[in-house]
Amino acid sequence: MFHHTHPYPPFNLENATKIIVGTLPPPRFTTKEFKQGDVDFCYGSIDGQLWPILDKIFNLNLKFETTEEAIAQRKKFLVTRNLGICDIVGSAKRAKIDASDIGMQEVILRDILHYLEKFPNINTLLFTGGSSKNGPEYFFRKACKAAGIKLEVEDDTVPRIHSFELTGRVIKTVSLTAPSGAANRAVGSSPLYKELKRKNPDFNTIDFRVMQYKPFF
Repeated sequence: MFHHTHPYPPFNLENATKIIVGTLPPPRFTTKEFKQGDVDFCYGSIDGQLWPILDKIFNLNLKFETTEEAIAQRKKFLVTRNLGICDIVGSAKRAKIDASDIGMQEVILRDILHYLEKFPNINTLLFTGGSSKNGPEYFFRKACKAAGIKLEVEDDTVPRIHSFELTGRVIKTVSLTAPSGAANRAVGSSPLYKELKRKNPDFNTIDFRVMQYKPFF
């Protein structure tokens, strides 16, 4: 069994009003065996789409390479925008060494509720995925249930929005379509995507996510 540990601690929680919540980066980030174009930071996989999406939304001119400059660009953006990152999985075991959420076993979670209590400026959680098993929303729901916290539905269309009360304040959660190639099939089957693609054949799955993510970042 491969022991898949998260290589990055939570980032910028003390200044954040919103935090991005995922699970684990690909195992090669734990073993530091990077692909060309990987960035040694959260969501740095060259195969992932979060940073390309944010690059398009904010015209960041990001570098996609394994350099300190590429890391510094991303950190500067997050700090400037009062964004933090706190993936919910601390570690897991894997029989097959891949990046799938469903393949995680013996999952050990980070205590996100503790971080929310500690950093009272955080008012929004941006989940990089929905409520499917072993996704960030799935694990957060389990943590809320264990703590007796009830999630209230604000909007049940994708991206789903919920809210809950903690330490006297209301916190919102937004379940974005996952910024991964694996989620492209779900995007492609979306009636809205099909309609936009019909109107503009050049419209693609990253464009669709840019449209979805922009109001929340």
